[in-house]
Amino acid sequence: MAPVGREFGECGMRAVRLYEFGDAGKLRFEEVADPVPAAGQVLIDVQASGVHWIETTLRRGVSVGPHAPPVLPTTPGAEVAGVVGAVGPDVAAEWLGRRVVAQLDAFGGGYAERAVTSVASLHSIPDHLDVDHAVAAITTGATAQGVLDVARLSADDVVLVMSAAGGLGSLFVQAARRLGAVVVGVAGGAAKVERVRALGADVAVDYRAADWPDRVRDALGDRVVSVVLDGVGGASGRQALELLGPGGRFLLYGWASGEPTEIGTRDLIERQLSATWAIGPNMVPAGGMRELVTRSLEAAAAGRLVPTITRFPLSRAADAHAALEAREAEGKVVLTA
Repeated sequence: MAPVGREFGECGMRAVRLYEFGDAGKLRFEEVADPVPAAGQVLIDVQASGVHWIETTLRRGVSVGPHAPPVLPTTPGAEVAGVVGAVGPDVAAEWLGRRVVAQLDAFGGGYAERAVTSVASLHSIPDHLDVDHAVAAITTGATAQGVLDVARLSADDVVLVMSAAGGLGSLFVQAARRLGAVVVGVAGGAAKVERVRALGADVAVDYRAADWPDRVRDALGDRVVSVVLDGVGGASGRQALELLGPGGRFLLYGWASGEPTEIGTRDLIERQLSATWAIGPNMVPAGGMRELVTRSLEAAAAGRLVPTITRFPLSRAADAHAALEAREAEGKVVLTA
């Protein structure tokens, strides 16, 4: 049985292709054949594609945890939002024309005008939620929901958020403020610090200033940090750890600096700290990742969590990667058709 909903030609769309590992300049924007949905799949006319830090690392041919570099050539992209343009055999035609968002494999072909994915991976986009925010919600937003579940923040906490202008960090700032916690946002550069203040942080500091930990201490007065959410690692992560008061909680969810925060057993014993790697099975509820995605989309549609978006045209995917690696982008980086 042939796919329903589109006429397929040999060369019908544009996509970003990677033929050799290296810097962002290795990404090429070119015309390729349309993908064709197989049994159980749909084709999405992509309107927005999410960009992840992990994709910039894999692009260089470097493994990230369990994620190995892709087989070349390939089209990067793990998140897409758009409209179902065709359905494969055995997929209900009622999907045609529906606005959807989906998570693909790490190099599942998302940086393209069209992409195919399993119908089981689809989420309907709520009314009044645009595709940019939907694609930010499916992985970044869902991850934020899971990490916040692990963190169990309360109004009594003083929460320090590293990379507070980033995709996850900006969501953490909003969530902590909504709970009534005191929020300290750490970001790089004056523009990002101002963005963190606009998100509602009580204290916003620039980690590029050598004395930023002292500025945090001065701003807090007699209060001390009780929770750190760290996706930066390295020396900055260690400085954040030193700001934790007795009984404080340190949650790691990444290391954008290239090295995870160094934490020793003595830190835990002598200062009664707890440290948790917040990504993985411990953040996934009984309903699995699908439950986290659903919650994230609902929160975004209701305006409870508003992703910060930095947009690039699909044709400028290389610039998007370069901006992400240079930490020049704010929030979630999205490629638009």
